[in-house]
Amino acid sequence: MAETFPFSTYVVLTIITITRLISTVGKTELTGPNLVPSNISHRLRDDPEAIKLASSDYGNLVRHSPLAVFHPSSIYDIISLIRSSYTSSVPFHIAARGHGHSTRGQAMAPNGVVLDMSALRRNRLGGGISPVFRDPSLGSYAVDVGGEQLWIDVLQATLQQGFAPASWTDYLYLTVGGTLSNAGISGQTFRYGPQISNVHEMDVITGKGDLLTCSPENNSEHFHGVLGGLGQFGIIARARIALQPAPKQVKWVRVIYNDFSAFTRDQERLISISGDINNHKALDYLEGMLLMHQGPINNWRSSFFPSSDHPKIISLLVQHRILYCLEVVKYYDEHSEHTVDKEMQELLRGLSYVPGFYYEKNVSFVEFLNRVRSGELKLQSQGLWDVPHPWLNMFIPKSRIHDFDSGVFKDIILKRNITKGPVLVYPMNRNKWNDKMSAIIPDEEVFYTVGFLHSSGFDDWKAFDVQNRDILRFCEESGIKVKQYLAHYTTQQEWKNHFGVKWGSFQERKHEFDPRMILSPGQKIFNNID
Repeated sequence: MAETFPFSTYVVLTIITITRLISTVGKTELTGPNLVPSNISHRLRDDPEAIKLASSDYGNLVRHSPLAVFHPSSIYDIISLIRSSYTSSVPFHIAARGHGHSTRGQAMAPNGVVLDMSALRRNRLGGGISPVFRDPSLGSYAVDVGGEQLWIDVLQATLQQGFAPASWTDYLYLTVGGTLSNAGISGQTFRYGPQISNVHEMDVITGKGDLLTCSPENNSEHFHGVLGGLGQFGIIARARIALQPAPKQVKWVRVIYNDFSAFTRDQERLISISGDINNHKALDYLEGMLLMHQGPINNWRSSFFPSSDHPKIISLLVQHRILYCLEVVKYYDEHSEHTVDKEMQELLRGLSYVPGFYYEKNVSFVEFLNRVRSGELKLQSQGLWDVPHPWLNMFIPKSRIHDFDSGVFKDIILKRNITKGPVLVYPMNRNKWNDKMSAIIPDEEVFYTVGFLHSSGFDDWKAFDVQNRDILRFCEESGIKVKQYLAHYTTQQEWKNHFGVKWGSFQERKHEFDPRMILSPGQKIFNNID
């Protein structure tokens, strides 16, 4: 139900005088004033430092300046800001920025207001993360988390009570609201589903400024729309996340293949042994990646292969030019540490990896989940983190993954010889996703995620961008029905094609929950911001 919020403060309005003239043909001339309630006007900043930070993101490919940056102290400040836009004769766009990890300006608000969720994380009373509790209606443990919270903080808070979420992203310094607005995927997805499949309830602030509590049973249309909804239907103020008992350690294994058919066959077999949460005979994590002759053996995401084995891996790379690395993990604790080796060997028995190219290590659960952080800190120390990241992430139907290998990995990628960042390729099970949600996946029971996680210089990122477009063009011309993840499109027709049969309901939800098209303009779904 919508929460009532007193707005007598609207009787007295403070005028924020922000004048911005847009002279480009086809764009509307925008001049102040915009009206906001006096009780929140002091939380708007338009100084150069604030504007600069909100004008870029992790991708470092586009820049769009907002008129102001909003630093809320509570969700009621956010409600007030959105209602001031919704009730204005000329509404202004609002984009929620979590950790700024978008790659194409998705969290930007050109000539609008960027809502800095990190300020809410700093200011919110109570810390934004509840104690772990048992939800009687679900029969399982859960935690209530503010949408502005980082997943690393959720992990640390729940571990103190012996629990942890089951589904993760590879990088933990992302906000809960940010990943739930996309899907939230990693090597756990085949078994536990994406992060959006592990949410029981949410509080969401709509584009009208209403605060709705929603779940699969209550305000279900809004619940399903927001999850994977790219920020179009509301700002996630609270999410109830499913938990399970936290393991202590992980057994982490990598094996190398020189044959793509064997690589995918083994991956698909392993994800079919998904079991349930209590099935200790299943893997907890599975990903795959490419090793290429033009790139390092170990990449920034994790250093795994011992240096003493680099020569023989390089020798195999010289022979085949591309190798495929399967990465799997099994969790354990003091109760299962005596059986984990046997269970892992049983799972991997009969795999067709190259003999002699088996590597394993045992690390803590936290060290594994937070493995990308050390690579990030190293790149930051070398000045190599804040660079362009022309990423391309997509879902490929299982039936066409071999065509993708031959047409992209073994043709486009090898011929261009510019791909040096991590390239991920691993399968997921469709039955772990809820089709009622906004997230888009291929219409096959098994599909692959492929991620080209490029890092480049400021003077050569366009070459990677051209390669990305050529990959997508190859898929289109070959009839491979890919779906982009963290999608970037420039026209509404492309978005219609992306959502397919879901476009009608997606559009209806937008008109119901954000009828004035205020929220998340940087996605360019309903707003032309060029």
